[in-house]
Amino acid sequence: MAPLESENGEPGENNGIVDPKSDDESDKKVSEWKRSLPQIGLDVVRTDRSLVFYETEANQAKLWDLLAIYTWVDDDIGYVQGMNDICSPMVMLLKDEADAFWCFEHAMRRVRENFRSNATSMGVQSQLGILSQVMRVVDPKLHQHLEGLDGGEYLFAIRMLMVLFRREFSFIDALYLWEVMWAMEYNPNMFSDYASNGTNEVVATKLSSKVLLQYGKYERKNVKDGRTDQKSILAVFLVAGVLETKNKKLLNEAKGLDDVAQIMGDITGSLDAKKALKEALRIHKKYLSKARN
Repeated sequence: MAPLESENGEPGENNGIVDPKSDDESDKKVSEWKRSLPQIGLDVVRTDRSLVFYETEANQAKLWDLLAIYTWVDDDIGYVQGMNDICSPMVMLLKDEADAFWCFEHAMRRVRENFRSNATSMGVQSQLGILSQVMRVVDPKLHQHLEGLDGGEYLFAIRMLMVLFRREFSFIDALYLWEVMWAMEYNPNMFSDYASNGTNEVVATKLSSKVLLQYGKYERKNVKDGRTDQKSILAVFLVAGVLETKNKKLLNEAKGLDDVAQIMGDITGSLDAKKALKEALRIHKKYLSKARN
């Protein structure tokens, strides 16, 4: 199609003509955004209800603002329940709403795929699949028991993975967990520590001890062992560690999925972050050892 001409014959001006397709897309985005706002409102009043901070409507309004703005910015995924749990600490810790928003936006870059879903799959499904593989290796008896209860897909662990254990730990412990997890998983491979082998795979180069120190402790071990697949996700091993601590209870008392859900629900707000991380690293070491054999 030839470019539109202005009255004096110059191309590039549209003489005030609006592209109807562009207008329709804009209207659709506005409509979808507006449809998400009532759900944001419902979730805001449910967020961290035990904390004094959210007893004031002004603070609830800050949380609503950030979620509404983020939903507009990330219209690919939009708003999904659980994002409020990720956003809440930013609102509480940072007085400036702009600072809080950009901290939330950066946190979402790490976990946004957890919230992606369609008619046939959910964002955390790949992690649940990895969890199933890990449990099959490190605790085959418990895995077999859960499979017998139709829980082998580990759907009861969705919440833990999706919102990064915000509800399983106290507010302070959850923040401690996030900080340690992200520090331990730090990987500076945006620099020159990795080389391509000509395919889509990423291959670790031979790293000096000095370069290895740039990595987080957990990621450093994965790199040294040559692991570049998703089985190194620390969050998966945290869930595996939680299951291991409830091993006897699950084996002895869980007669159905409702029992599994009840046992896992009972841990809400009661886990210790330091112990959980220690157990996750133990499970990770055990998995790597058995997976090699």
